[in-house]
Amino acid sequence: MYYNSIGRTRRTFVTGLTTVLVTALLCAGTAMAQSNSSSKPASTAPHHEYTKPSDAELHKKLTKLQYNVTQHEATETPFNNQYWDNHEDGIYVDVVSGEALFSSRDKFESGTGWPSFTRPLVPENVKTKTDKSLFMTRTEVRSAHADSHLGHLFDDGPKPTGMRYCMNSASMRFIPVKNLAAEGYGEYLKLFEAKKK
Repeated sequence: MYYNSIGRTRRTFVTGLTTVLVTALLCAGTAMAQSNSSSKPASTAPHHEYTKPSDAELHKKLTKLQYNVTQHEATETPFNNQYWDNHEDGIYVDVVSGEALFSSRDKFESGTGWPSFTRPLVPENVKTKTDKSLFMTRTEVRSAHADSHLGHLFDDGPKPTGMRYCMNSASMRFIPVKNLAAEGYGEYLKLFEAKKK
């Protein structure tokens, strides 16, 4: 009986000690995660849920050119597309998903006949991959959520980035400043308000 009592006491002690240690580790882990998250810069991307419509819906929603560019990596004709010489203030979003891609404040005249930008408006919405088509190696630019083909990235752009995001107008939809709030992109108005000051 005496030994059984000691055994039970030891088991109770070990169980209690284990519980305390697990709780301490969990608390430490939570504190560390909170510390790490607070030390990281906040994402520049506003919280939006972007979804890619089905292929059948895309056929209904997009023109033939928009579909071929975004879904089959086609390229539109230079100097004969919607936004190559657009100078209005606003943002460019993915024609498929609506995710914000580029700002008119970063657009420049590249002389290529396609809309060109020095950087993305929301880096989290743009991704790149190696493109080895056409017997050369290039950097393809795609939207992060809808995986739409947008264009290509080159390192011959102007300052401050030296980059040229050479995009297809057909892969984007332009939203002028006056329509940003109405279309759910009001968080970007501050970019253009700062320009006026």
